[in-house]
Amino acid sequence: MNATRFSPEAVRLDDAARAGWLYYVAGNTQEEIARKLGVSRQSAQRLVAMAVSEKLIKVRVDHPIARCMDLAGALSDRFGLMSCEVVPSDPDAPGLLTGIAIAAAAELERVLKSQDRRIVSLGTGRSLKATVEQLPRMSCPQHVVVSRLGNMMQDGSASPYNATISLAERIGAPHYPYPLPVMARDPAELAAMRGQEAVQNTIRLCEKADLSLVGIGQMDRSAPLFVDGFVSAAEMDELATLGAQGEITGWVYDANGRVIDCAFNARVASAPLPRAAERPVMAVAAGEAKLPAIRAALLGGLVNGLITSEATAEHLLAS
Repeated sequence: MNATRFSPEAVRLDDAARAGWLYYVAGNTQEEIARKLGVSRQSAQRLVAMAVSEKLIKVRVDHPIARCMDLAGALSDRFGLMSCEVVPSDPDAPGLLTGIAIAAAAELERVLKSQDRRIVSLGTGRSLKATVEQLPRMSCPQHVVVSRLGNMMQDGSASPYNATISLAERIGAPHYPYPLPVMARDPAELAAMRGQEAVQNTIRLCEKADLSLVGIGQMDRSAPLFVDGFVSAAEMDELATLGAQGEITGWVYDANGRVIDCAFNARVASAPLPRAAERPVMAVAAGEAKLPAIRAALLGGLVNGLITSEATAEHLLAS
């Protein structure tokens, strides 16, 4: 018998989940919940609040918002996107990830519901980690999850924003981590590492992905590449001189969405960027700081799908 299941904390979470279900799904009042659970009204109220604070409850608004739909249509027309979803923005927190994460999780769930084998490839970053956290637990042993880039930081530690392992555990699917660091020391080392059979197999899976979800990074001193130590201040200055506007899975590109031919990209160990015209490559990105990077990725056809916020969509269309 697993004693953990019957610990006070586990029992309390079970009660909170039951109270949350009764309130948000069954539509019960707090008085009704109190009666059904045999607790006071105040206790029922606290249990419902706990269900929310412990993220046992996930809310999806199942009504299209006209303004967001118009923005999505306009973005699709301007940039030739296969799919686009725009979610409402909180005026006080325009960079909030929750909304786009919920929308991305819904798209991912749609693919995962297929009974046929599907390959899902993932980048890394805060937006993708938030997406996986919004996905319900599923049983999908028929699918494959593959990472498009390594999980190793410069000091050898694991990245806190890797989404591949989390997704595989959440849906019970086999996964293929990318068996290389994010950056090689030089092109010769990179060539040797890419010759390994495991690396070749992972790259082939990435090429066949039925859905690729990627984040988009900006190229300033708040850039993930710089903050996480993959690029030095001197390299950032050099990339800026070369016209760097954004990065996807480590690959740095210019304002026209062209991957820059430079010393930095010659050391990027990630899987080559997918041909977005052929398979769904969806970016999950929002925020004022990312606007130049998102715009460039759309112009260059590096992605053919976008999930973003209302505020970001308005800025993209205004320029």
